[in-house]
Amino acid sequence: MQHITVLGTGVLGSQIAFQTAFHGFDVVAYDIDDTALDAARARFAKLAETYRSLGIDGGAEGGADAALERISYSHVLAEAVADADLVIEAVPEAPAIKQAVYEELGRVAPARTIFATNSSTLLPSTLAPFTGRPEQFLALHFANEIWAHNTAEIMGTPDTDPAVYRAVVEFASQIGMVPIEIKKEKAGYLLNSLLVPFLQAAAELLVDGIAEPEAIDQTWRIGTGAPAGPFQIYDIVGLTTAYNISMMGDEKQRAFAALLKERYIDQGKLGVATGEGFYTYPAKD
Repeated sequence: MQHITVLGTGVLGSQIAFQTAFHGFDVVAYDIDDTALDAARARFAKLAETYRSLGIDGGAEGGADAALERISYSHVLAEAVADADLVIEAVPEAPAIKQAVYEELGRVAPARTIFATNSSTLLPSTLAPFTGRPEQFLALHFANEIWAHNTAEIMGTPDTDPAVYRAVVEFASQIGMVPIEIKKEKAGYLLNSLLVPFLQAAAELLVDGIAEPEAIDQTWRIGTGAPAGPFQIYDIVGLTTAYNISMMGDEKQRAFAALLKERYIDQGKLGVATGEGFYTYPAKD
């Protein structure tokens, strides 16, 4: 695999695209319109600054500036995937959006192209029927701040071709990830099977009026030695993603989604990416 297309250039989609380009692959970043792609260019520029500031070595691939040169942009899906060996889907965590994307993708992508979803919560078998090529489809799930938290969880379906699975494991290694091979489908994979209940417990404490985010986070940090509390993690993940996931949950989680929308999302406070969520973040030069 050499030509990679990433669908969706939000917080994690942009990280996946940049990390892939950083390791020498040609990447097409796809999003719905020019406005979204302009935002993507700004994210990539910030990621390049992050990699430089951390001294992440580009080796023979040439580093952050070379990575930026390997990324091209498109808001036309057929154009974006015309030469793709692998498409990594990182569109919003809403089943209807993902279904529509895969139905179109299956029609326009080359027959050889492998599809991988970065979905945090949906089983790949729920999306496979819409791809038109279930044997070439699986999940490839990344963690936020991909350069530091470099796991790549790989999860197939009963229909996934074993050769496709192995090819994606190898690709994950090639872009600097630690491949985590999951033996059978599990909602939430490994990371989110641990993380999501933790975040949901914090959300319920807030919805029930037990404590404010600052107190909940402080308790977790002091009590466990963890570097960040749950609401700090929500801000890193992005409150739009948190909203979409919570809307698929039980009554308490839907109440949390409503709180997010009213107090934060409708005010343009989407987390670290916008400089404000549960917390305010200083602007970066």
